[in-house]
Amino acid sequence: MPNTTFTVRSGSGFDETVDANWWRQATVYQIYPRSFADADGDGIGDLPGVVSRIPYLKSLGIDAVWLSPFYPSALADGGYDVDDYRNVDPRLGTLDDFDEMVAALHEAGIKLIVDIVPNHTSDRHEWFKEALASSKGSPARERYIFRDGAGPSGCEPPADWESIFGGPAWTRVREPDGTPGQWYLHLFAKEQPDLNWDNREVRDDFLKTLRFWSDRGVDGFRVDVAHALAKDITEPLPPKAVIDATLPQGSHPFWDRDEVHDIYAEWRQVFNEYHPPRTAVAEAGVPAHRRPRYASADGLGQAFNFDLLMADWDAAAFRRIIEENLELARASDASSTWVFSNHDVVRHATRYALPNGTDLHAWLLGGGADPQPDKEQGLLRARAATLLALALPGSVYLYQGEELGLHEVTDIPADARQDPAFFRNPGVEVGRDGCRVPLPWTVTGPSFGFGDGKAHLPQPDWFGQYSVEAETKDEASTLRFYRKALELRRRLQTSEELQWVERTDASTLHFVRPGGWHSITNFGTEPVELPAGTVVLSSAPLSEGKLPTDTTAWVV
Repeated sequence: MPNTTFTVRSGSGFDETVDANWWRQATVYQIYPRSFADADGDGIGDLPGVVSRIPYLKSLGIDAVWLSPFYPSALADGGYDVDDYRNVDPRLGTLDDFDEMVAALHEAGIKLIVDIVPNHTSDRHEWFKEALASSKGSPARERYIFRDGAGPSGCEPPADWESIFGGPAWTRVREPDGTPGQWYLHLFAKEQPDLNWDNREVRDDFLKTLRFWSDRGVDGFRVDVAHALAKDITEPLPPKAVIDATLPQGSHPFWDRDEVHDIYAEWRQVFNEYHPPRTAVAEAGVPAHRRPRYASADGLGQAFNFDLLMADWDAAAFRRIIEENLELARASDASSTWVFSNHDVVRHATRYALPNGTDLHAWLLGGGADPQPDKEQGLLRARAATLLALALPGSVYLYQGEELGLHEVTDIPADARQDPAFFRNPGVEVGRDGCRVPLPWTVTGPSFGFGDGKAHLPQPDWFGQYSVEAETKDEASTLRFYRKALELRRRLQTSEELQWVERTDASTLHFVRPGGWHSITNFGTEPVELPAGTVVLSSAPLSEGKLPTDTTAWVV
């Protein structure tokens, strides 16, 4: 792709020239704002808290921040139940605070990507309140997916579909006169009614939202559940047994329908109104070969690849996934994305501390006690995996706290949990709170420096030793390692090419990037030889000049 650049004007003069393709090999840091930094002491992270930590973000060496939902919300799903798409949750700040954050990030040379949640609103959104106050067949209800019930007097759901969070995917409403009425679709929590994307008003309103944030300086969007917007709710609705069976690709009633790309073609027209064009990345839970359409130049432009995140610690598996995703990226003229942790999964330092194939749900339900995690092994492998990913062509997405080597918090009391998955699936899911515990900034003090008050999720006693304060002072810390890796990545990154170096030891992955930048990862049990050159960084100390197990090194 050509290296197109734009000179952007702001204030009284011209800013630096911006590469329109900055996102292709960017390092993006995800901030879950309620758990990042709390400026007002109410126990919930906020936008002023983000602003206060921008010097830290700059010192880390990232290219962009991905900010998880900050909109007004009842937090039925951690902020992914949005009351108002063009405002800020008062607990997190104001639009003025948002503008200050954008300006401060840009001043530090950091782009901003924000979450957009287009599949569903919250049940407190003005549109849904209007729908409940309106009659069957009204324009207000046509913005959502309302259907008459089945069975006598419509007392059963229109179909036996299940919500992602457990239980029926349909909820019955009371009509304005108080009688039992229609049912609305919610693929997630009942507080998250699905929008009807066949409705032109819905489409136009989201185009307005994209422009609203783009006009405020947002550089890109992370699109939540990007594969669910287009739906075929033609009656009679197919039963769950039918849709769970193998259907022709693109024809599922609500997942990954082909016509969803018509929606994103309209979004791309909006993105291209700006100079440089706004970026987007799809969170689309689809088979790998279906991702290129989401990542196409006339669509969103990039799509998340979670394949390494779900892979066992195995050299052959890693190589197959890397090769496949680089080929998929070429097919859409996009770049791949590499990610090991985020707000929805067990932190990778903990996953790698467990034997390959461990059932994480069962392990979490058991309190994280059996099998006992090997935390030293987990951190070794997490650092090695990250250093490998940072050497790959494409963009890398980091999740807040992984640069500290944080492990999953597994001992959160039931009465302190917040994830709806925990409450809707008792005894089946623990939920995602363990990776959302507020960050430790100081060794001691209230909430380990997160804020002046008690954090909204309990922090374990061991958090202090993983704090920014502690790790800044320790030359061997994971934080210092991440800073060095990101500094070198900026210096070494060139064109998006990779050449494998074949080795006799099958448990070692070795590739070289243009300019003679070698990345070697040892998945085996014995130290291996390194190529000639200078080792500029390794994820763990070398062993008599050799690369030890569970370690990655960069050689130039």
